[in-house]
Amino acid sequence: MHISILAIHEQSNLSTIACMAGAYEILTEAYQFSANNKKTKNLKLELVCASDSQLLESNLFLLKPQRSIQNIEKTDLIIIPASLVRSYGTASKNNQLFIDWINSQYKKGAEVASMCTGIFMLAATGLMTQKTCSTHWAVSAQFKQQYPDVDLQTDKLITDESGIYTNGGAYSFLHLIIYLVEKYFDRETAVHCAKIFQIDLDRNLQAEFSIFSGHKKHDDDLVLQSQAFLEANYQDRISIASLCSRYNVGRRNFDRRFTKATGLSPLDYLQRVRVEAAKKMFENARKTVSEIMHEVGYNDPKAFREVFSRITGLSPVAYKSKYNKEKLLVPQCFNRV
Repeated sequence: MHISILAIHEQSNLSTIACMAGAYEILTEAYQFSANNKKTKNLKLELVCASDSQLLESNLFLLKPQRSIQNIEKTDLIIIPASLVRSYGTASKNNQLFIDWINSQYKKGAEVASMCTGIFMLAATGLMTQKTCSTHWAVSAQFKQQYPDVDLQTDKLITDESGIYTNGGAYSFLHLIIYLVEKYFDRETAVHCAKIFQIDLDRNLQAEFSIFSGHKKHDDDLVLQSQAFLEANYQDRISIASLCSRYNVGRRNFDRRFTKATGLSPLDYLQRVRVEAAKKMFENARKTVSEIMHEVGYNDPKAFREVFSRITGLSPVAYKSKYNKEKLLVPQCFNRV
């Protein structure tokens, strides 16, 4: 089995280094554990560059890749680390070499895994069209704008489709590597590596870590005004119909324009604004779940719980218990909210 970890040059940063080093170390440990337990699994793991004789320099670190992709006829798994997010539509020479090589290797049967913002390079290959992926929630709006034909599911921690793997943001790449260890070795080896590197197994969502900030890099003034109104008045009783009347626009046309500009329906946008406000209160305020529920515009505990859980992956009580700085106990009467 041959695994290639790409050493991206022009768009690298410290996260790029972390992804490469973390993947290399964990996969090496997986191989050693497998060999020590007399399991028949050969592994050749290499840090590969786009062209010969190149050093990868990123702030504090200087790395020398082991081989050039020009000298690798076939690989089984390509790992794309996180990188600085810039358009790959006008890729540099080295990055274009990577993009072409990924395409050709995938056609030969290789699988591909992207970490965090590495999805931008993977999407540039065209292999992600009509497929599902994830990435860091902070760049989701930019990704949707650049690659509208890719099914971005930012709440998912890991996606697995047609031999292509992606993961969410930042150091969640560790969960992807454990996932790949189980795929390429076995469950026992994955559990061993998870224990050695102290990585939680089987976490499926990154929703609880996201910070909602509505997409505003668009040119629809009516939608921008609507976004500002929702963010300033989320605690009030707001209906989408009243919002349409406020801006003198038909409901169908308003929904279409709002969704096209922001990627969310007006109702979903309002719900996410309210949930984000509730999250901040849960993290810092000396208030009960019920008090916070009312302050962000909800009167129905069941509706609040369902919306909050759908967006964050945690119930209001669970979120408060996990993130409140003083870890206040929730009064018994609110335990079901």
